[in-house]
Parts: sequence; structure tokens; C-alpha cells
Amino acid sequence: MVPNVNATPVTGRRGVYWQTGLCLALLAGAGWLVRRHWPTVEHGALRLAVADQGWLFVAALAAVGTWASSALAQQGAVVRRLPGGRLVAAQFAASAANHLLPAGLGAGAVNLRFLMRCGLPAGRGASALAVKAAAGVVVRLALIAALAPACPGLLRIPHLSVAALLAVTTAAVLLVVLIRVRVWARCRDAVTAVAADIRALHARPVRAAALWGGSLAFAGLHALVLIAVARAVELPLSPARVALLYLAASGAAALLPTPGGLGSLDAALALALTVSGTPAAAAASAVLGYRLLTVWLPLLPGLLVLGLLVRRRAL
Repeated sequence: MVPNVNATPVTGRRGVYWQTGLCLALLAGAGWLVRRHWPTVEHGALRLAVADQGWLFVAALAAVGTWASSALAQQGAVVRRLPGGRLVAAQFAASAANHLLPAGLGAGAVNLRFLMRCGLPAGRGASALAVKAAAGVVVRLALIAALAPACPGLLRIPHLSVAALLAVTTAAVLLVVLIRVRVWARCRDAVTAVAADIRALHARPVRAAALWGGSLAFAGLHALVLIAVARAVELPLSPARVALLYLAASGAAALLPTPGGLGSLDAALALALTVSGTPAAAAASAVLGYRLLTVWLPLLPGLLVLGLLVRRRAL
């Protein structure tokens, strides 16, 4: 049974206002931090300007590859064959839209509209987006689990007292009961549809390979962008440690609904790099380079592609 998207409670107007207000507060906080630490940021920008151009080129190629891998994962989440060129263009446009709205709403709206233009019902398109997102989460957790033993001591589990553990356990149990009683009845149809789509996709090895391979490539290429920039500015960290720090920081930043992780991801990356022993100026250079290649340089072209797709009614 395909869920009726119009009947599914998504985010009310009050929720959108709350998210927007939180985004503005977080961005204002990030701006305040940048102003307070402006000498470090300025020194980081100057260091990036004289960085190794070869490694920056590698980082740029990896950034371009993220859109192709996102398209591959999206195709893997849909049984129907999608038009390849428009699919990659839609991912490029979605990455730009994702930096204008909070909590991934921009990318989700663009991709859902694209899938509907390709003939998928709204419910089936939403299910495909959920499958892709779930695969991305599983891949990132698997990468963290694989890299953590190679970087002992980098990710430390905080020590919790018995009282804190009991409080967390009680809160988790109450949350599960609340979801079971109040939310599960509303979400049952959607979860059933997503589970059916997952079974149908894994019955086709080509689609399953595209879903998991694209999700793995997407996370890996984003980590490679940061690794290459770190090499360009001579960060004293191994590639495995940089990749693990990126995966952990991006996972933490995903909990904050800022547009494209602006502010939250920058702060999380900078904090992770400095806590691991990187000088503040070098960490600022790496974060600036990563964001420049994945956000700021592609932003205007991505918005232009978005407008072109809308004009041609591909979205």
C-alpha cells in the first residue's frame, strides 16, 4: 500500500517557523564565533591561498564525483530506470537547494519533484528518498565502525555515571513507548511501503549495487575532499584519521537543522580537527577549503541548473 503523502503529517507551519528560527540562531552564533576568532580564520584563508594546487585539484574532482555518486544511489533506490543526465543535474541542483532550506528540505523537495516528473507517484518518490537516506546512514555507521579500530583513541565514549545511564535508559524506554502508542499507527503504512521497496530493490542485484555503491562512494568522496584539502594545507593527520573525524563530525552536525550543515558542520569539523591535535589555523584552512569546494563554488551554478530544470519542467 502506497501512503498518501497529502495525508501524512510532514512539518506544520509552526514547525517550519521553529526550524527557521533555530537556523538563524545557529548561523548568528557561527557568525559570532567567526568574528571572535577572525585572526585564526584569516590566517587559515591565507594558508589555503598558498596550499598545494595538485591536492586542491584532487579535492575538486572528488567534489564533482559526489553528485554522480548521489545520482547513482538515487537510481539504486528506484526500480524504474531514470534518465541519467537529468538525474545527475537534479542532484547538482538539489545540493544547491539544500543550502537554502533547513534539515535537507531543499534537496528532498527537488529530488521528490524530479521523481514525480519521471512518473513516480508522490508516495513512491518519498519512499525512494527514505530508502536512499537509510542506506546513507547505514554506510556512514559502517565506515565509522571500520575506521575506528585503525585510529584508536580518536573517538572516545564519554564516561557516564550510573545515574546518568539510568536516566538515558528511562528516557529511551519512554520514547519507544510513545512512538509505539501514538506515532506508530500513523507511520505504519509508510514503513510498510519503504520495507516493500527495499525488498523489491534487493531482488534486483543491479539496483542494490547502485544503492549501496553510490551511498558508499558519496560518503567516501566527501571524506576524500577533506583529506585532499588537509594534504594541501599540510595537516599533521593521517587520511584515516581525517576520514573518521569527518564522518563523526558530519553525523553530529546532521542533528542540527541548519541549511546544508552551514555553521553546525563547520564548527563540528573545526572542533574535531583541533581536538585531535591540529593547529587552529590549519584546521580553519581545511574547513574553509572543504566548504569552498562543496558549497560556495557550486552554489551559484547549482541554482542556475535548478532554474533551468524548472523552466524545462524537469522538476
